[in-house]
Parts: sequence; C-alpha cells; structure tokens
Amino acid sequence: MLPGLELEHEKAPVVTNRQIAEVLSSIASMLENQNSNPYRIQAYRNAARGILDLNEPAADILARGEELSVPGLGQRLRTRIKELVETGTLTFYNDLFMQSLPPEVRRLMAVEHVGPRTAIRLHEELNIDTPEKLWWAAHNHRIRNLPGFGPRSELRLQEAAARIRKNSSNTTSSLDGAA
Repeated sequence: MLPGLELEHEKAPVVTNRQIAEVLSSIASMLENQNSNPYRIQAYRNAARGILDLNEPAADILARGEELSVPGLGQRLRTRIKELVETGTLTFYNDLFMQSLPPEVRRLMAVEHVGPRTAIRLHEELNIDTPEKLWWAAHNHRIRNLPGFGPRSELRLQEAAARIRKNSSNTTSSLDGAA
C-alpha cells in the first residue's frame, strides 16, 4: 500500500472531565425539570463534581480498564460515563433532551435536515408544527426569508417534507385497504 493511504483506525473522541461533568449536570437539571427522584438528581450532581475532582482524565483511567475513583458512583452511572467517553455521545442524555422538547418540535425533527435548533426556529418564527405545514411554507417560499435560510435550504426542506408526506399517505392508504 502507498504511504498515506493506510486505513486509519477510528479513534474515540477525546472527552474531557469538564465535558463529562457538564453532561452529568445537564442530566441532573433535566431530571429536576421532570420532577424525578431527588436522590437520582443528586447522584448526577455528585458524579459531576467527582469527575471534576479526578487528578487525571477519566478517559485515561477507563482506557487502562480501571474503575473511576468517584465516591458514590453506581454501576449505571459508571456505564453511562464509559459510553460517553468511548463514543462521545450518551444515549440517555439524548433521550432526555428529546423528551424535554415540545411535541410539535419533535414532529418537525422527523423531517430530514431538521435538527432541534431548526425545528424550534421554524415553530417559533413561522408557527410550523408538522411536516405538512413545513412543506406548504417551503412551497410558498416563506422559509427563505428567515435569516440563515435561502432558496437551496428551503428546497431541501420541501423535498424532505414531501418524502414524509408521501410515506404517511402510503401508510394511510395501506391501512385503509386493510380494513
């Protein structure tokens, strides 16, 4: 093989102790907003503080196969921290974040190219809360007038919303035929 064309092994993203602590603190805040068990909330806050108190990066400790020396850290939290360090993301955090969004924003996020920020903007600025309304707004060239959007992004959103509309009409018609 020619030099420089070797396959690179995918390295796990480097997650700092501060980033881990921020995620754990965010989880504690989201759990608090959901009126979750106060002991569970406190466990996440304590874990965040404990991670910040470590003398070396948690990623290095876990890479050696050692346990994190954080007092009161249960197995579930250890597993979640390990997932965050190894993958750079945490499924539990993402799920909690999605639950914290209003239903109309989550509906818009079903459309390809629409993330949380875009969905929130479209909902707040144009009162769009369904893929159907997104398609109509794009069809009537209302999206391109928003700062940060243009004709190309509007067309991309219209096409993505059209695919959702088509899929939902296919599902509806197949359900009608089954009755």
